[in-house]
Amino acid sequence: MHNLEDVTRLPDDFDGRVRLFPLPELVAFPHAMQPLHVFEPRYCEMLAESLAGDRLIAMATLTGGIAALPQTAPPIASTICLGKIISHSEVEDDRHNLLLVGMRRGKIIREIDASRPFRMAEIDVIDDVYPPSGAESRTRLKKNLLDAFGEIIPVSGNVQQNLHELMAGQMALGPITDIISYTLPFEVEEKLCLLAEPNVDQRANELVRLLRTGKIQLHSVTVEEQLNEPNSPAPRFPPPFSEN
Repeated sequence: MHNLEDVTRLPDDFDGRVRLFPLPELVAFPHAMQPLHVFEPRYCEMLAESLAGDRLIAMATLTGGIAALPQTAPPIASTICLGKIISHSEVEDDRHNLLLVGMRRGKIIREIDASRPFRMAEIDVIDDVYPPSGAESRTRLKKNLLDAFGEIIPVSGNVQQNLHELMAGQMALGPITDIISYTLPFEVEEKLCLLAEPNVDQRANELVRLLRTGKIQLHSVTVEEQLNEPNSPAPRFPPPFSEN
C-alpha cells in the first residue's frame, strides 16, 4: 500500500508545467483512484515521458465544444486534477493499463507549446481551504454529509457498516467530499463545480444539497463491491477503465 501523504506530495522541482490528458465525461478528483487504458500513440508517448520522470498526469475534462480553428485543440475545463501513476502494466499491441491517484486541484493559467504531440499547460496548484470560521460546525457538517450519502446507499449486506468504517473515522472533510463527488453519477457540470471549489465547507454544503435534491440511483451490488474492495484496480463502482 502507498502512503497517501507521500503519494500526494509534489516533487521538489515541480514548476507548474503539466501534461494534459483530456477525456470526455470524466472529472477526476484528488484522493480518488482513476483507472485508465492508454493506447493512442500520442498518449502512449505522454505516458512514457511521465513514467521516466515525475509520474504525473493532469486529467482534464473536454467540455463538448469544437475548436475555433482547424489547427486548435478542442476546449477543456480550466480546472484540472493533477494525478500520479501508482500502478502501470503494459498489455498487447502497445496498450497500457494504469492506476492514477488524484493529488491536487489545479487551474490552467495557459497552455504551452512544448513540441510534443500531446497538450501541456502551466497551472496554479489549488490547496483545500478550511475557513477558521467553520471550525466549530465542521463536525456537524461532516455528519450531515455522511448521513446524506448514507441515505442513497442501498441497505444491503455490510454496505452501511463499511461506509462508516471507510469514511467516518479520521478522514478529513476535504477528502470525503472528493471521494463522494468522484464516485457518484452527478452531471459533468456539477462535478466540475465541485472540483473547482477550494473552500471545503462550501464544497461539502453544495454536495449535501446535491445529495438531498438530486435524483441518484445506485445499485446495491456495485456499491457493495466498491466498499468491500476499495483497492480493486478496475471496480465497477467507480466506473471501469477510461479509454483515451
